[in-house]
Amino acid sequence: MGRVRGRDTKPEIAVRRALRECGLGYRIQARDLPGSPDVVLRGRGIAIFVHGCFWHRHADCRLCTTPRSNVEFWSAKFERNVERDIRNVALLEAAGWRVVTIWECETRVPATLRESAEKVSDLARQGRRIRRRPRPRAS
Repeated sequence: MGRVRGRDTKPEIAVRRALRECGLGYRIQARDLPGSPDVVLRGRGIAIFVHGCFWHRHADCRLCTTPRSNVEFWSAKFERNVERDIRNVALLEAAGWRVVTIWECETRVPATLRESAEKVSDLARQGRRIRRRPRPRAS
């Protein structure tokens, strides 16, 4: 598991590229938000998670397999991952963020990826900016 990348994965880069094609600016890996969303449109209040189907248990997906060895360990690990995802989404929504989850399998089909990016773009156009706190002035 040490070789599993936490950022700049192929699905994440594909999503970022699609968002740029839609004319959206973003920040990546917002460490100050619950769950460190992969992509954040701060001014629009949108947090995007790009989930791997295997690690985050995408229902009815062919990429969502369970290893045959050490099943008990993997089941517990996957369960914790899903619980953490649910908790992070709830915390973000409670703070006023709109949360979008894009699955790894969706990034493999260009038309589906484009559709997901357009949904985010439509959400961003709906307005609802988050007010930023004023920065303290140096005296």
